Amino acid sequence: MRGRLDYVLRRFGGRRRRLAQLYPLDAVAWAVAIPFAALLRYDLDLPRLSPLGVALMVVAAAAAQGALGVRHGLYTGRWRTGSFDEMSGLSLVVGSTTLCVVVVDVLGPRLIPLSAAIGSGAFALLIASATRYAMRWSRERGLRPSADAGRVVVFGAGSAGTELVQAMLRTPTSPYLPVALLDDDPGKARLRICGIPVRGTREQLADVVADAGASAVVIAIPGAPAALVRDVVIRARAAGALVKLLPSLSEMLTDTVSVTDVRPVTRADLLGRREAEIDIETVAGYLTGRRVLITGAGGSIGSELCRQVHRFAPARLVMLDRDESALHAVQLSLQGHALLDSRELVVADIRDPDRLAEIFAEHQPQVVFHTAALKHLPLLQMHPSEAVKTNVVGTLNVLQAAMNAGVERFVNVSTDKAADPVSVLGYSKRIAERLTAWAADRSPGVPLSVRFGNVLGSRGSVLTTFQEQIRNGGPVTVTHPDVTRYFMTVEEAVRLVIQAGAIGRPGEVLVLDMGRPVRIADLARQLISAAPEPVELRFTGLRPGEKLHEVLLGGGEKDVRPIHRLISQVPVPALEPEDPRLLDLVAAVPDEELVARMQELACEVRAPVERRDATTITIDRVGPERRRAGDGTVRA
Repeated sequence: MRGRLDYVLRRFGGRRRRLAQLYPLDAVAWAVAIPFAALLRYDLDLPRLSPLGVALMVVAAAAAQGALGVRHGLYTGRWRTGSFDEMSGLSLVVGSTTLCVVVVDVLGPRLIPLSAAIGSGAFALLIASATRYAMRWSRERGLRPSADAGRVVVFGAGSAGTELVQAMLRTPTSPYLPVALLDDDPGKARLRICGIPVRGTREQLADVVADAGASAVVIAIPGAPAALVRDVVIRARAAGALVKLLPSLSEMLTDTVSVTDVRPVTRADLLGRREAEIDIETVAGYLTGRRVLITGAGGSIGSELCRQVHRFAPARLVMLDRDESALHAVQLSLQGHALLDSRELVVADIRDPDRLAEIFAEHQPQVVFHTAALKHLPLLQMHPSEAVKTNVVGTLNVLQAAMNAGVERFVNVSTDKAADPVSVLGYSKRIAERLTAWAADRSPGVPLSVRFGNVLGSRGSVLTTFQEQIRNGGPVTVTHPDVTRYFMTVEEAVRLVIQAGAIGRPGEVLVLDMGRPVRIADLARQLISAAPEPVELRFTGLRPGEKLHEVLLGGGEKDVRPIHRLISQVPVPALEPEDPRLLDLVAAVPDEELVARMQELACEVRAPVERRDATTITIDRVGPERRRAGDGTVRA
């Protein structure tokens, strides 16, 4: 009751303040408009003006204005002062008041000329509108950011650019102060937004940045094409300015543009690779309060996986890696210190099955993410036995330890090179997928694999290699002018891995729709164009085991997406560990024979066995998480 009373008093108090502020101004507007209109009617002959008649008409107009203004919400806080909506309401009230003044003048004694009664409404509307505009201008001037805010040039004078400039100028704490606009549309050459002029197209970017003393350029085009972003970045860097942009509309937190939406340009923006929208919050409940183990925890994927899993508050997060320095870095990023004093940090090699058995027995993980692997294709092409020891035997060791410990969910991280493999890396990862499918037939848990392409910015990736080559003055080396690869960010890759653990069925490989592949030579040219000095681009030829174009799905694999529109779920033929051909891989044989045996196992095509319909989590896009039972019924 007390809260309701306070609300009423605040509402009533606000209305009283608004009535006290605006109504006197409108009454004064009529007090000026009526005698002015009458004087104009009499050709400014003051003696012909009736002071009593004018005074009575002013009182009548002021009374009608107040009554009609309250009735139509003009003085009750219905609209913001000086807004277009308020101008519409003001026009209605002034028009109605004018009609009342005319009726009083016609039906009563003629106090002022009829034409003056009619014309006074226009003058009153003009005066009232001007006072409101002045109030709004004064208020907005007080909201402008301080002189310490960074001076920016906004590229894009469309609706988003207009909203962004308005938001920057009406947010006192805004770190940006717009000083100029650019737009490639010649029809906007003379446009001004909140007083900020459009000063040219992107061709004039360098001159405008220099003249305006700007330190940054903001691309105010949500979801701007990658080619445009790259061009603006190149021009801005040449002018010594940073570049920021508005994300796509789907990435924004609200329907309106705000200062907080502005963010730095990412590698994904430059490549035109938009991250898939994966709502892991709705499916990551299998991590909260559970014991989770991650192999390869110090790698690019493994360390990001540790960070994202940590957000879901697992009961225990066991991080396993053979690189102690990598574990040091992961603990530092998670906990802010790196004392290396926790049993959850485990130094071990997945090639050692006895050590893995000890670790699984101690920690009893319920969920395992297996990211440990050797991944550099040319090195494994020269040393195939190492790929067998880590990617094949090591994966089998982790699978068997997980099965013995009763792990509920096991996610094996694979690669697009396992689809129609032609390299040692691809063969070894495809065999690992098949071994995971075998475990699905022998384990009460849910073992599965997840497959994706190159990870932007990961250690040893093409992007970091190019950046280092450019820093060293070049040359930037690309294998072939037409070679293409799929790319994704490490954050997106990890979201896929987490989602896979929730929606995947036993033995499947989950494959993300990664959009269009990127031409590596184009990527190299984009990075070179932003370099301060000219850098040579050199083509070296495809290396053994490399494809010109990667694929995500192999021959015979169908693109079926039963749960998520961006994730294909592909069955995989199982491979028995007792298969003599697999046992022969660990024998000391010449590399040529070893590769041939790997190829035979990896490229074998058999129809996958009918899998048990284990309980899996599915996503209800309009409702809560549900579970599908073995009898086909859906239970909340």
